[in-house]
Amino acid sequence: MASCTDLTENVNNEVTADNFFRTDEEFISALGDAYNPLTSYGGNTAVTVLNEVTSDEIVVAQKGADWEDGGVWIRLHRHTFTPSDDVINNTWNDFFSGVANANRLIFQFQSVVESGDVSQEDASAFIAELRALRAFYYYLLLDNFGNVPIVTDFEQDPSETAQPSTDFQDGRQAVFEFVESELLEVLDLVDTDVGGTIGRVNKWVVHMTLAKLYLNAEVYTGTSRWDDVVTHTNAIIDSGNFNLMANYADNFTVDNTGSPEHIFTIPFDEVFLEGFNLHVMTNHILSQPAFDFGSQPWNGFQTMTDFYGSYIDPAQNPGPQGDVVGLDPQGSTVTGTVDDRLDNFLVGPLLDLEGNQIEDDGVLSSDPNGPPITHTPYINELEPDSWRQAGARIAKYEMEIGLSGSNMNNDMVVYRYADVLLMKAEALWRMNPNDPEALMLVNQIRERANVDPFTSLDADKLLGERGRELFWEIVRRQDLIRFEGETQQTRFNEAWWEKNTSDPNRNVFPIPQNQLEANPNLEQNPGY
Repeated sequence: MASCTDLTENVNNEVTADNFFRTDEEFISALGDAYNPLTSYGGNTAVTVLNEVTSDEIVVAQKGADWEDGGVWIRLHRHTFTPSDDVINNTWNDFFSGVANANRLIFQFQSVVESGDVSQEDASAFIAELRALRAFYYYLLLDNFGNVPIVTDFEQDPSETAQPSTDFQDGRQAVFEFVESELLEVLDLVDTDVGGTIGRVNKWVVHMTLAKLYLNAEVYTGTSRWDDVVTHTNAIIDSGNFNLMANYADNFTVDNTGSPEHIFTIPFDEVFLEGFNLHVMTNHILSQPAFDFGSQPWNGFQTMTDFYGSYIDPAQNPGPQGDVVGLDPQGSTVTGTVDDRLDNFLVGPLLDLEGNQIEDDGVLSSDPNGPPITHTPYINELEPDSWRQAGARIAKYEMEIGLSGSNMNNDMVVYRYADVLLMKAEALWRMNPNDPEALMLVNQIRERANVDPFTSLDADKLLGERGRELFWEIVRRQDLIRFEGETQQTRFNEAWWEKNTSDPNRNVFPIPQNQLEANPNLEQNPGY
């Protein structure tokens, strides 16, 4: 065989420390590693399901052999989760992966500044963005785990780093103070642009994270910070950058990029950013003909019966024609004021695209609905033989007809303007239960949902409205903990369907067993 003898290759696209980090585009490209852990939000293995299934919103009932999964979903529902549960370890790893990637990039960006190749001015906004994103991950670690190691140096070995204190509450206080100080320091350094930073941390994301931090400050530290919630929600409101979308459902469509309500989103895409799997997580295994899906759904995630029922108030005045608003928890038709947010759920007969009802020949003989698939809000039992068609399915994000794979194209909401209004309303109400602005803000949300305005506020109304508006936005567990003991509704540690009263130590998750074994400096959270 004949061949050339000079095998020297001219490489035109090699990335080295000497030729990278020269332009904004190269800095932005590098930032992706720090944001990558957020893709776990869209799946069924980490933070979203950990927070939703431990709340009164979502349940994953065992359907025979389906979704038994070693009992993890039952443990999450009943608050008997353990340090060995994978979903808890995955959540810890995802957040600390984000921290580690941010630390590495900060180190690299600072190195090219120190070398003189890039000016401090050119790099400072990107370094500030990474510090803000790292603080965001630590806010999530604070909320989910409490007392965690604080690692800010790329050369610091996480496996040898201890928590700020061996005392849980002192350690949690230290993490709170770290998150607060980092966010305040970068607040005026990060980008103020909205449209040009979709899916990235900017000034308004920092304000929002601070507002969230202060909203739950009493849970985290024992000291309330309601004035600070108002300060940072006002900053977002007064910016004029955001407003309520006229139609609630438009925030969650397939083409929802650029909603005026979105403050921070994860720009999922079936090609360029995979990981948003909600349509297969929740829909019946035989539902493909209803949406022309290319992948078979898993029939897992269902809405808790009583939570679905919180959207329906037949005591309110019905619409002009006595509008049918849905099914009550037992599956009977209910008329009342239409709550547009009932589009969050899929209930009733499951039809294919030609209008024919889809049937399930594998239905249990105990299921009174028989083979024709009809999703009812009622769920017969948690284990071991929940009916396969039982439970309202999660339809908050538009399900794209003809989607070929298991990845959705909708942007997933992390922070939304409606939450800003509800947070400010709650803070004002807690400082003055008769504050007229608090009532006005909540009624803005209710007006958009096409339901009657409140004439006054109390803890039940605030918690209930947050639940209806922010369903599947990873706030319910946090809200239930914050309202503990204040409402007649279910609270986080009280008994609910198929769950006994749980210990307040369950307000945070355990330090994963894998982490304790890897780092002997760690102390397990109390009660585990």
